[in-house]
Amino acid sequence: MLSVLICDDSMVARKQTARCLPQDLESQVHFAKHGQEALDALTAGKGQLLLLDLNMPVMDGYQTLENIKSQALGVKTIVISGDIQPEAMQRVKDLGALDFIKKPVNSEELRAAITRHGLFHEEELEQENSDLNELVRDCYQEVANVAMGMAGDHLARIMNVFVQLPIPNVNLIEVSELHMMLSDIDGSESTSGICQGFLGDGISGEGLCILSDSSFADIANIMGMKEDIDDHQQLELLMDAASLLIGTCLSGIAEQLDMKFRQGHPVVLGQHQSIQDLIKANRNAWKKTLAIEISYGLEGYKVKCDMILLFTEDSMDLMNAKLAHLLED
Repeated sequence: MLSVLICDDSMVARKQTARCLPQDLESQVHFAKHGQEALDALTAGKGQLLLLDLNMPVMDGYQTLENIKSQALGVKTIVISGDIQPEAMQRVKDLGALDFIKKPVNSEELRAAITRHGLFHEEELEQENSDLNELVRDCYQEVANVAMGMAGDHLARIMNVFVQLPIPNVNLIEVSELHMMLSDIDGSESTSGICQGFLGDGISGEGLCILSDSSFADIANIMGMKEDIDDHQQLELLMDAASLLIGTCLSGIAEQLDMKFRQGHPVVLGQHQSIQDLIKANRNAWKKTLAIEISYGLEGYKVKCDMILLFTEDSMDLMNAKLAHLLED
């Protein structure tokens, strides 16, 4: 049983925070209206986890953290505040807070923070030895499958073609293994690639769209471009394909996880290069990552496009928390 102390001068905020605690967390919840009440409660043994506001009367959050530190009370503290200035976040962490969550509190973010600091364990979705267990992989694969279908439908309607959809490939990989996810493309064939970053609600990553150079002629034909296309036109086609596939897939994933993504400007990884050269030139940007690969094909055409969504390792706690709701009865 985890003893949780919620300290906030607002009754509404206290109740909202209590409602956002994981329903499957065995806990006993206590409340405090300001820092002095929180210190009295902690001294009385009420609170292994402190969820602390910053702006309060009598004793604010900063003073509370200072007292906790000087008295060595040993409570684990997560700050929940509307003051999201970078200096505020740094100050509370310097004073010993484990994490910072902005108001209004979000149940998924709170769940992820509690899990991240060892106060709650996602038994069904936990990772062991940095691998994805079967249940986790199945969840990610089903989410990716739905998103892939949305992107394929969008592509089919725009280009008036039948899009061949594969089974999404989901793995937790090191950057050195990234080239293995592109094994569908002939290693002797040159490729062109686009990278586009994305960010949303504590989850971030990059989308890669890589197209074999031999695909451009058929794509141009589908788009009604009769003359030979130059490098600039090929790049425009690649940009359009990347924007369509990455954007639609992210929208599909966001819809299922009840969140939104913001996309950055697309960046050219390279044109007319081997897969190995594309990865070698950009490997410093990628570390261990959750990778979802989807290889699109167009029936009747020699078009092969690999799209990979790379989610940062830090994003997985929150993603797992969101996926946990898909498993609830």
